Amino acid sequence: MALLEILTAPDPRLLAKAHPVEKVDSGIRKLMDSLLETLYYNDGVGLASTQVGISKRIVVIDLGERNGIPFKPLLMANPELQWFSVDTQITKEGCLSVPGFYENVIRSLEVRVSYTDENNQKQLLEARGLLADCLQHEIDHLNGVLFIEHLSALKRNLILNKLRKEIRKKR
Repeated sequence: MALLEILTAPDPRLLAKAHPVEKVDSGIRKLMDSLLETLYYNDGVGLASTQVGISKRIVVIDLGERNGIPFKPLLMANPELQWFSVDTQITKEGCLSVPGFYENVIRSLEVRVSYTDENNQKQLLEARGLLADCLQHEIDHLNGVLFIEHLSALKRNLILNKLRKEIRKKR
């Protein structure tokens, strides 16, 4: 496993659509493990491979312990939304690729997602609440969409301008 560097907006690589994974083999499993390690190191709950500059449709999610019940990390290749509810929820979202910013985003309350697991087995997952939100957020990443695209143009531009200013300071 290896710790990977997370890209931050406005890096144009974050806006590219990821390519499907043909088969989950040892190389893909190693990448999934590295994504998980990077997620834990950065105290996140979800990470897409596009966030580390790898254009493959891979997502890892770990919600930690919820209501005293440990959450088993999800390692997903080619996750696709199959269905989403018309009922919505508002969740304060943040993103490792948009560090320091948290905004309310409206998403579907429930989703059904198909994916290939770390053992190359097809799976179907129904989720609601926080997990549904995370799945939608990470699948957006694979389609080149950051959570700030769900905000008003004014809020989005303010955030991007602040991130650009931070980049200039570091140079």
